[in-house]
Amino acid sequence: MMKPCIIRCIERPDPSLAQALAGFGVATVHEAYGQQGLMRPAMRPVVPGMRVCGPAVTALSHAGDNIMLHAAIDVAQRGDVIVVATKSPTTDGMIGELIATQCQARGIAAVVLDAGARDSTELRAMGFPVWSIAISAAGTNKANPGWVNVPVTCGGVLINPGDLVVADDDGVCVVAAGDAAAVKQACEARVAKEDASRVRYQRGEVSLDVSGLRSVLEQLGVRTVETAADAR
Repeated sequence: MMKPCIIRCIERPDPSLAQALAGFGVATVHEAYGQQGLMRPAMRPVVPGMRVCGPAVTALSHAGDNIMLHAAIDVAQRGDVIVVATKSPTTDGMIGELIATQCQARGIAAVVLDAGARDSTELRAMGFPVWSIAISAAGTNKANPGWVNVPVTCGGVLINPGDLVVADDDGVCVVAAGDAAAVKQACEARVAKEDASRVRYQRGEVSLDVSGLRSVLEQLGVRTVETAADAR
């Protein structure tokens, strides 16, 4: 890996793609993306009820040290999502109310950390979106050099600077920047299909018929019988 550095300039997808994917939400994006890009379920929202999508500004830090998060804030643009990864596992609280205040004032969309967050009551009161793997009051140092805007792995997912990060109460999903337009189209098709299915469900039909699952059961060798005696 290159020596510690801060890369200021990255390519970002068209803002309309981020806006569209935010509207679809994590579950739809994940399915439309071929079930790719979903971070581990330990990545949870500190502030429930939020839904965001924005280009990733990445930070790679040492465990227990958040100086590179501070550096990432300096280069992030309005609408970006700062993604913090660490070189070794940690649950220390790398973000709190003061850092979130900076982010909120600068229009940063959210912060996602493969680490802990603290000041959770204040974060909820502010309504600033943070996703983390833990809530911990443990503090951090500012003594170890790291990187901003390099490829990182966060929540088990590889993220390149500029990739789109979609986050809501269902978790966090990452869409490679080059795939974003195709994923948007796939989301639109999926939503249209679900809308049509919903109408049929509201009429009382069941998913075995709406989704053609009876033939799948037959292919799996599952029989339908009238009584337990018939199943012997």
